[in-house]
Amino acid sequence: MKNILVPVGTSKNTLSHLQHAVDFAEAFGAKLYVVHMYKVFSKAGTMVNLDQILEREGKEYLNELISKIDTKNVDIVAKALKGKVVDTLEVVCKMANIDLILIQPRTNSVNDEVFLGETSGKIIKRMNGPATLIIPENYTFKPTKHILMAMKSAIIKKDNVLEPLKFIKETFQCKIDLLLVKTPFHIAGDFEVNEELSALVDSVTTTENATTFQGVLRHYQSHNPDMLCVVRRKRGFFTKLWEKNVILKKDFSSEIPVLVLSGLK
Repeated sequence: MKNILVPVGTSKNTLSHLQHAVDFAEAFGAKLYVVHMYKVFSKAGTMVNLDQILEREGKEYLNELISKIDTKNVDIVAKALKGKVVDTLEVVCKMANIDLILIQPRTNSVNDEVFLGETSGKIIKRMNGPATLIIPENYTFKPTKHILMAMKSAIIKKDNVLEPLKFIKETFQCKIDLLLVKTPFHIAGDFEVNEELSALVDSVTTTENATTFQGVLRHYQSHNPDMLCVVRRKRGFFTKLWEKNVILKKDFSSEIPVLVLSGLK
């Protein structure tokens, strides 16, 4: 894992999140791209240099944040960028060859009842790009020891989609338990685990539930992981929760990091 992207906002958790990102990147010897987004609305009479002002303020904000954390030996590139969040981050991911995106649940200081805010929800739901790791608020970095990977289908058609999981396992020498959830959408071949995935996991458990989400709730305590891994797909883990970008804590919350892999097919 060589390049990690961290979008930052103005939430009260931003410093903690950025420090975690640095600690995480150091463990992999990765380069860290820290990005702050700003938007300009075109209106009659708007100052012609407004873009430059907002970009300068964005850079100053990033520099101030970085000055308050322990950067260790991590190579950090900080950028203030204008544009729509998803479109702009997709361009950054391609240009910088990003391997993983680290996000905080809420990039802005919003309602405490919210687990996943509007911006973070858009990044996970709409982006066509690398895997995303959701870091809980005020979470202190520690090596991952046990991952619960939940999926309704083990069919993998995309290349390199499991790479983030491989990097994490190799770096931390952690255990990965695979939970295969048989849902009403189950089809023949869904539970055929290929050689690549089989070599990655340490155990396989099958369960029958209405959704992958319910399967995780049923087996979470018995596995007691310190990271959850799910898959982003049309009928995936967050399907019902993602009818809107915002996810409330009453519907889902996690005290451990959640790795969201890009679609496998």
